[in-house]
Amino acid sequence: MKLDEQVVVVTGGSRGLGKAVVKAFAREGAGVVINYFESEGKAKDLQNILGEKAVALKADVRDPAQVRKMFRQAEAYFSRPVTTIVNNALVHFRFDPESRHDASRISWEEYSLQMEGAVRGALNTIQAGLAEMKRLHFGRVINIGTNLFQNPVVAYHDYNTSKAALLGFTRSMAKDLGQYGITVNMVSGGLLKTTDASAATSEAVFQLIQETTPLQKVTEPEDVADAVLFFASPWARAVTGQNLVVDGGLVMD
Repeated sequence: MKLDEQVVVVTGGSRGLGKAVVKAFAREGAGVVINYFESEGKAKDLQNILGEKAVALKADVRDPAQVRKMFRQAEAYFSRPVTTIVNNALVHFRFDPESRHDASRISWEEYSLQMEGAVRGALNTIQAGLAEMKRLHFGRVINIGTNLFQNPVVAYHDYNTSKAALLGFTRSMAKDLGQYGITVNMVSGGLLKTTDASAATSEAVFQLIQETTPLQKVTEPEDVADAVLFFASPWARAVTGQNLVVDGGLVMD
């Protein structure tokens, strides 16, 4: 299925990387759901910019009932079902190395919050769209990871661990769903300059990344968004269960 024939749900799609992914799919002619939970104003503003090819829909990805409702609303709006899911939502987390909780202070509740947002959120969206994807014998799921679980230059224990778990989830789903024409992959960016989540990161950290990265630049949301497009496109039809690191070569897997 070509990109302009797809209906795409982007969780956490109103800001940061999610916003860049929404704009990338809209640019290619896809119908896009801008999912939001708290950022209604930003989601509505983005919808107004993109016009009828996009719709802003509220849902907490941790709540399966809200996610199922969002998928029904998307199908009603576009008059065709969701074919493509980008699991990008980030629940109550900021990349702030100064205020992070170290090994002596990190709580299980913090781990659980990030696992709920990353893994449970992805499970809820897949299950909400699975019946129609099976019927179409087509589906594309792209989970957003991080290079930090391979190279934890900052020990964000809760976030890094949840994304490592998401990779295991990605590969198990790829194995299970491939028989139905559904691919499941992951795109793992580096620290992105600059999003709401990375706003607390100092310029010195960004400069260090730039100096130690082969491409001599800090990854931007648009760089990762274009990699997401690849996994949704016909060019990636034979690719599943993979993790593509998009960080300018900082981590070479």
